Amino acid sequence: LISSSIMPVFHTKTIESILEPVAQQVSRLVILHEEAEDGNAMPDLTRPVDAVSRAVENLVQVGYDTIHLSDDDILKQDMPPALQRVETSSRLLEEACYVLRDDPYSSQGRKKLIEGSRGILQGTSALLLCFDESEVRKIVRGCKKVLDYLAVAEVIENMEDLVQFVRDISPWLTKMSRDTEAREKELTHHVHREILIRCIDSVKTLAPILICAMKIFIQISAQGGSKGVPEAAENRNYLSSRMIEEVNEVIRVLQLTTYDEDEWNEDDLIVMKKALSAIESLLQAALDWLGDPRALRGGVGEKSLRRILVYAERIADRALPEDASLIRRACSDIASMTDSLCELRHNKQGDSPQSQGLARGIAQKLRELVGGKDIAGLLPHALQGLEQAGIAQPAHTVLGRMDQVLKWLDAPYMDDRGVGLNALKALLAEGRKVADLCSPREKYAMNELCDEIERLSHQLAELQRKGMGDSPQARAIANQLKEKLGELKRMMDRALLDRVVDDFSDITTPLKQFAEAVLAPEGTPARDANFAEKAQNLRDHCQRCAKTGRLVGTSGPCKDKKIVEALCSTANQISNMTPQVINAGKIRFHYPQNVSADEHFENLRRELSDALQRLRSLVDDAVDPLEFKMRSVVMVKNVKMRSVMTNLRKWLTTHPALQDWLIAC
Repeated sequence: LISSSIMPVFHTKTIESILEPVAQQVSRLVILHEEAEDGNAMPDLTRPVDAVSRAVENLVQVGYDTIHLSDDDILKQDMPPALQRVETSSRLLEEACYVLRDDPYSSQGRKKLIEGSRGILQGTSALLLCFDESEVRKIVRGCKKVLDYLAVAEVIENMEDLVQFVRDISPWLTKMSRDTEAREKELTHHVHREILIRCIDSVKTLAPILICAMKIFIQISAQGGSKGVPEAAENRNYLSSRMIEEVNEVIRVLQLTTYDEDEWNEDDLIVMKKALSAIESLLQAALDWLGDPRALRGGVGEKSLRRILVYAERIADRALPEDASLIRRACSDIASMTDSLCELRHNKQGDSPQSQGLARGIAQKLRELVGGKDIAGLLPHALQGLEQAGIAQPAHTVLGRMDQVLKWLDAPYMDDRGVGLNALKALLAEGRKVADLCSPREKYAMNELCDEIERLSHQLAELQRKGMGDSPQARAIANQLKEKLGELKRMMDRALLDRVVDDFSDITTPLKQFAEAVLAPEGTPARDANFAEKAQNLRDHCQRCAKTGRLVGTSGPCKDKKIVEALCSTANQISNMTPQVINAGKIRFHYPQNVSADEHFENLRRELSDALQRLRSLVDDAVDPLEFKMRSVVMVKNVKMRSVMTNLRKWLTTHPALQDWLIAC
């Protein structure tokens, strides 16, 4: 149906509930039009057109009431054109109804029917988007107020200022949380909802910890001591920056209206086609904005233009080099011209010849980029070029790359445009990363295998280049590569499982021992040395866990995009958080009587513990449970055997006569 091709995905439940009835009514008209194209007479459309007209009339009335009550200048600017488009399209439908009633075969009547149908759907969508973006702007203003307060967190140096800071930021944090949680319930994209929930929960957790860190910094600084001051400042700055990152992520996600959930597993051509379809749906709003000299910056039209450039860059990222270069140059020109136009309009010079010339130039460049009836368009040409070339990029996961390599090896006489060889190179890079986790002997063996595979692949590629891809020699090399790749995959899986078993079998002891060292009473023998040792143990342990977690995501068997991204994100969080936990522990170590220092260390310790548990849970989800269990049993047996051998050596050193007898035997 036309409705599915020209309408964006409903990104809120309210928009969905309003647009769905209109879309259903219009879809019926479209079906009737398609039947008429087969030679059938158009039936009397009075009843369905009346239903559409009534729905439009109600929507338009609500729109004008909203404009009258709103103090949002952008909404007042963007909504009237959308209302006018809907009203005009509704009149077209009514005219089509009259024409077709007199002549059921009228081509002019059918044309007006389709134009009116399209206009109602597009106009209604634009209308609802205007209102929705106005609501989002209200929430974003509250978020930016929180950012303004967080920006001064690092310059607060006395308790009076801290008290005032808490009084000022608290109501805005509450408002941001309340508004964002309400918005989250409205969204239809579950991924966006999950991100907002996670970010707001994180802000709620971090806010009291940040205030506690600020309080500790002020208290230690006021005492005039040098111990712990740098660590306290670093803690405060880290927590402040984390909160700023979370709030910025809230702002980013609030402004999203689409999400390509399947892009992870889709080939480049499908992603490019989706992007071009999205661009075509945004083009009219961008052109309308360019044609209105009084249009304000930040409105739907400008945002549509900016989103067109984002989608165009997405196409350029996947296009052939020559097409990508032309697209990026056009995007750069349009972006700089748009910036200049926004500046002129902001300075009330929208009616100037310079401004109008810029607007016409941008519109022309947009048409050249997107294409139309009379212009081929850079973007459609890029899609056509890639489709004809048949080029694909290496897959995102090791398993996907392995599939691409095996397809190449199954038919080395076919020209796959380098896909298999590129996937093999990416696979070997991951193999060498995994090799770095292994013991020296295993690392050497894996790197040797990678080198051998690389050498064979170059030989096969050279035979292909000479047109000998179907020769017995090429087939023999391809079979060798299959065997070697299978061996490499087994070595990688075994190495990763060994590291997972080794690093995640006990994730609590290093943190627990560090906490005990932090809380050791003053006067305890070797207190300082024990603290330094346990801090280093914790640092090493967390680095190993983070590195292994990342590699399980990028090089492991998991195909789930959500789990892979969560693994990398949690691993990075642990890497960044570990030094701050050690800093907080050092402050508590030096100031055992400070209640705030004790509370602050406990908060950060708990956060790190939760992150480690979360990482282990994600790793469990990402690896094969049966393989993991079997490898765990082997590792435990190896540990026990090493323990027995160590004890035997110790016993033999105390019994030299028996040792001599064993050597003689």
